[in-house]
Order: sequence, then C-alpha cells, then structure tokens
Amino acid sequence: MKLSSRSLGLGLLLLLLLAAFPLVAPLFGLEFYIGFVRRVLVVALAAASLNFILGFGGMVALGHAGFIGMGAYTVVALSDAGVVSAWVMWPLAALVAGLVAALIGTVALRTRGVYFIMTTLAVAQMLYFVVVSLRRYGGDDGYTLMSRPTLLPGLDLGNESNFYWVVLAIVALALWWLHRATQSRFGHALMGIRDNETRMRALGYPVFKLQLVAFAIAGAIAGLAGALLAGGNGFVSPATMHWTQSATLLVMVVIGGLGRSWGGPVGAVVWLVLEEALKQHTEHWHMPLGLLLIAVALWAPKGLAALYKRRLPLTPTLSPEGRGSKA
Repeated sequence: MKLSSRSLGLGLLLLLLLAAFPLVAPLFGLEFYIGFVRRVLVVALAAASLNFILGFGGMVALGHAGFIGMGAYTVVALSDAGVVSAWVMWPLAALVAGLVAALIGTVALRTRGVYFIMTTLAVAQMLYFVVVSLRRYGGDDGYTLMSRPTLLPGLDLGNESNFYWVVLAIVALALWWLHRATQSRFGHALMGIRDNETRMRALGYPVFKLQLVAFAIAGAIAGLAGALLAGGNGFVSPATMHWTQSATLLVMVVIGGLGRSWGGPVGAVVWLVLEEALKQHTEHWHMPLGLLLIAVALWAPKGLAALYKRRLPLTPTLSPEGRGSKA
C-alpha cells in the first residue's frame, strides 16, 4: 500500500517547514528551540524504530533504550580513541546496536508473553550496569564529548543549524525507509506473524528469522538515534539506557498509535512538546501527561495518529495475539 497523494503532500510540507525552522527561529528569538526540535526529531526516530517491532511486529520489548545507549556509547568509545568522522561513527553505532539487538533477540524471541517483556528488560538493565562500571567512559557520571563529528569539508557541524539539517535529512530518510519496509513483503509477513503466528508458521514462513531480522533492524535504527543524540548533546549518560527511558518510548508509541506509520513520531512530538511546556509552569508535569495517556486509552485507543482520516485503509493495529500479549 503506497502513501496517498494527500499523505505524501502533508509529509513534504512538514519536511519543508522543519527545514525552514532554523532560518525563521532567530527572527523571533527562538534559537534555543533549534536544538529542542532536533532532539524531538531524534527521539521520534527512536520511537518509530520501537513501533516497527511493537506495532507492526507484535513484539512488546521493554528494553529499547538499551540500543539507543549502545549507539551513543559507540560514539563515546570512538571519540575517546580519536575518531572524529561521522562516516565512521554513525554507521558503526548502528551496526553495534544492531548486532547487540540480534544477540538479545536470539534469546528473547524464544520466549512468549510476559517472559519476552521481562527478558528484554533484564538484558537492557544488564547493559545499563555494564556501562555504569566503565570508568574510562565516565561511569555513572557520564562522558563529555570534546567536539561534534566531522561530515564534509567546509560543513561545520558545530553550527546548530547545520547539525539540525543533517539530523533532519537522516531522520527523514530513516522514517521513509521504515515506512517502505512495513509496506514490503517482509513487512506484510511481519504483520501476519503479529496477527497469527501459528498460521504463518504453518504456511512455511521462517517466523523466528523474520522476527530476529526485524528486531535487529529496530536496534540498529535506535543505535543511530543514540549516536545523533550523543553528537547533538555533547554528553552521554548511562541514564539514557535506564528502563524508565524504554517505558517512556513505549508510552510515546501507544499515544501516537500502534502499527501506524506516524505513530512513533506523533507520540514523541506530543510527549516532548507537552513535557517542555509543562516544565515551565509546574514541577508536577508528570500528572498531566499521565492524564493524557488515560485519555488516549479511553477515547483514542488506536492512537492520536488514527485521528487523521486517510483515504486508504489503515494498517491493522496490534492484535491480542501479538508477542508480549500471550501467556
């Protein structure tokens, strides 16, 4: 199923508006928000990677932040070794996170239901404590990067606008690729496994291999998001890998819409924008966000992305037979 012309037009318009933001922001004294919007874009990519296995694959993973952290700490290790090229850092970050996800998936995907959830959570927490123990990279205090990576001669990534546009291009391409993957034969097979694993196995589909590939892809994209976060913030902390960050990503996907192309990005944008706005007015900003989650569960169970009426049929949402919901 291809994007409708209306959805494609909306996506291109949004991309143009986001690209123009660094040019317009200084006119209104909003230079600070260039970095904020960049962070929202990166988190949106991480949420979309989780939605790829959760919404489209039915794999309820509660350790996705571990892959973000693996990408970020790959950048830390390379930077500490003197590597400064983004062409080396970012692909390696994605590769390392993808390989770690494949290793974890090899074990976790042999379990079902709450056991799958707890396995992903336990392994992610193990990664968290491993990173805390690495004193060379700051341990619990985190690691400060001396400079941003280099990409092209004459392109200063230390400039906020330049780095913003690079991140926007990478995120846009990654989201487009994820959408294409969900519409491919692989994506349809993955959704078939989500809806009825037993039937797909009976039809001869290599269920375990398909799920493992999807799990590794999601981990690699999350690792890329972690590398971009590290480069943008100039600082990496083990807190990035804590299970609470994985839970926040899961909530973002639920708010945006499980199994919908825009679900992850919409949930990330709504959550982070409201968080930023509420923090300026109250210390108890968690409460309104909790009420938002309850409201979505009651009145928009398919997520906020489902409120946008499309001309084409929407991708089916997560069925009760998906991984993580079985006993």
